[in-house]
Amino acid sequence: MTIMNNGWEASAEAWIADQGEHGDFSRRYMLDPVMLSRAIARSPKKALDVGCGEGRFCRMLRQQGVAVTGIDTTRALIDAAQGCDRSAVFIEASGERLPFSDGSFDLVISYLSLIDIPDFRAAIREMARVLQPGGALLIANLNSFITSSGDSGWVRNSAGERLHYPVDHYMEERSMWIQYRKIRVLNHHRPMSAYMRALLDAGLRLAYFDEPGPIPGAPEERAQYYLRAPWFQVMEWTRPFS
Repeated sequence: MTIMNNGWEASAEAWIADQGEHGDFSRRYMLDPVMLSRAIARSPKKALDVGCGEGRFCRMLRQQGVAVTGIDTTRALIDAAQGCDRSAVFIEASGERLPFSDGSFDLVISYLSLIDIPDFRAAIREMARVLQPGGALLIANLNSFITSSGDSGWVRNSAGERLHYPVDHYMEERSMWIQYRKIRVLNHHRPMSAYMRALLDAGLRLAYFDEPGPIPGAPEERAQYYLRAPWFQVMEWTRPFS
């Protein structure tokens, strides 16, 4: 499989160290509580994690008794996921071309992976294709307000204090290199309308939407940072029976 240089192979070691077993702040205190509860509420039998990374969320699902397959384009991350769980299934593959037959899963997960996928429209079509009728596609994504200026970040004053988060070139779909904590990867910005049209065009129906904030008990200093801008979205889309 030929994959363009997106920085993930070079950043894999730093990413694994950064996430640890519990994930970073946003996953542990904002997204995991919503994503896991929405996932297991459907009592899925077979789940697919598209862009599984080092396999952390796959392990969380397996601890709940879900048979889950993880796919990722980064060999180093697949190897790390397999090393943590030898009995699980992890496959090097892209979201734009899933190596599974139609209707193979009753739950498909895209956990902060759409921003990494070059052809997100093809990936959404593929995720809908491998989903069983009545099944759900559960998405966590960076809010498009955030990705619109992801390469510039916060506007700060002379003392380095955050003044506001900018929104610029919002309607322009584009790629940008993002660098933080020894990680440097290629991300993609699209307006929210582009994602919504692609999901609707794939024949899916919206069943749940939220912009989750930090849960009670989250470290206050970090919680205040994530309350100032709409950082994440969680969406659940279902495939109709007919």
